[in-house]
Amino acid sequence: MSADENHSANKAKATAEFTSDAAAMGVAASGGQSGEAIARRAEEFEGVGCHAGPAAMRRAAAAAGKSETLDRYAADYPVGPHDQPQSMCPAFGALRVGLRMRRTATVLCGSACCVYGLSFTSHFYGARRSVGYVPFDSETLVTGRLFEDVRESAFTLADPALHDAVVIINLCVPTASGVPLKLLPNAVNDVRIIGIDVPGFGVPTHAEAKDVLAGAMLHYARCEAEQGPVAAPRQGVSEKPTVTLLGEMFPADPIAIGMMLEPLGLAAGPTVPTREWRELYAALDCAAVAAIHPFYAASVREFETAGRSVVGSAPVGYEGTATWLEAIGEACGVARSQVDAAKDRFLPAVEGALAAAPIKGRITLSGYEGSELLVARLLVESGADVRYVGTACGRTRWSDADREWLESKGVQVQYRATLEQDLAAFDAFEPDLAIGTTPVVQKAKERGTPALYFTNLISARPLMGPAGAGSLAQVINTALGNKARFDAMKALFAGVGTGDASGLWEDVPQSRPEFREKHRRVRVASSGKRNAEEAF
Repeated sequence: MSADENHSANKAKATAEFTSDAAAMGVAASGGQSGEAIARRAEEFEGVGCHAGPAAMRRAAAAAGKSETLDRYAADYPVGPHDQPQSMCPAFGALRVGLRMRRTATVLCGSACCVYGLSFTSHFYGARRSVGYVPFDSETLVTGRLFEDVRESAFTLADPALHDAVVIINLCVPTASGVPLKLLPNAVNDVRIIGIDVPGFGVPTHAEAKDVLAGAMLHYARCEAEQGPVAAPRQGVSEKPTVTLLGEMFPADPIAIGMMLEPLGLAAGPTVPTREWRELYAALDCAAVAAIHPFYAASVREFETAGRSVVGSAPVGYEGTATWLEAIGEACGVARSQVDAAKDRFLPAVEGALAAAPIKGRITLSGYEGSELLVARLLVESGADVRYVGTACGRTRWSDADREWLESKGVQVQYRATLEQDLAAFDAFEPDLAIGTTPVVQKAKERGTPALYFTNLISARPLMGPAGAGSLAQVINTALGNKARFDAMKALFAGVGTGDASGLWEDVPQSRPEFREKHRRVRVASSGKRNAEEAF
């Protein structure tokens, strides 16, 4: 059978399966509906647009058969005590994982404005692959044609000469509307098809969305490995037992970790999320898993199902490195003498690096990457007076050791930190340096306080072992030394006003509190009406 004939046969088979399954699930087919029925359903779906709000979209998704998915996300990524931190669209995390993998096509299904923003952001951060897009309108959404278009995109991209996998990501509106990605075939022409829902009203942060896709891929790879032989890693199989590293990190960190594992008779395994499909098999075939980033709940579930031990925290600073080496040794059954030898070899180097690059100053720290607690530990061991660390990610048992260590040093740790909490910490602790997200940095600089953007200037540096011990000192101390420059700028711009009155005016704008109060009442009334409609 030719490739075209094989493609047609697979497509016909999948179409037949979809028709049968769709009928069982109540999924509408594109034919057989009157124009009046389509218009009526289109009007119903107008309520699940981006403007509807999270509560309405959750109810719509549950009514459309997505309860199981949303319940799993709620268990894996609990949001309390508030709803959701302010950060970028969560789907960016899953999109980033797909775009960084070799031989993987990534397709978005969502509103055009969302796809534009995600595509722009992904290429801003250096994506070198195209972002696929399945567009829709009210009619294709409510008739079921959108699912057929999604399936068609999977068949179009499923070329084994180019791809190992095709990833389809449902954004908010298709998820709320119940577009059933689980009805996609598992594979087309031996190319794996991975369909995931990553709605902003179900996945709290882009960091945790990385886990949604990584976990789905690990599940698929684990099932493949259980059925028989699988492909070896590109660099071959390690002769030593390996430790899989869970969480994105600076490229030098896996190398540093590998060096620290060598005296234990171990080697660093793949980093999950991986850069190629075949690395997933090697990641599963490990002696233990190091949860460097603690929020990968779905991935941990797959590793534990495969019978692998998971170790939290990371080798950061002197105490962190010592504790981590002991935990890895215990998880992998390494002799105590080897663990002690590794500590004797690396701990003096870490101690020396910390002593050679001290940090003096009061610091508040916040971010949404998931490594905030590790960075805070390293800053404290470097001598910094860290008062507050906020992370947009949720609390898990894999971060308990870091949280307990920081709290024992008097550091306030805030999970699911909001912008308001980060700004309140800045006001309360009056730091010499604020490390945080863009709006935190903006407020700090407006106040004349040096500030650094966490994602680009802090998390993009080595943190592990001796190399990480002194890596932050240069950028931190340089920023702390810029206080005089900020004071000079504040003096230069003194008297030009703030807020609505900032700038040079012939007549300075006058505050009209009665107008503000009028518009505030309108907003409150509008919000109350919307909440009442959602509750109804």
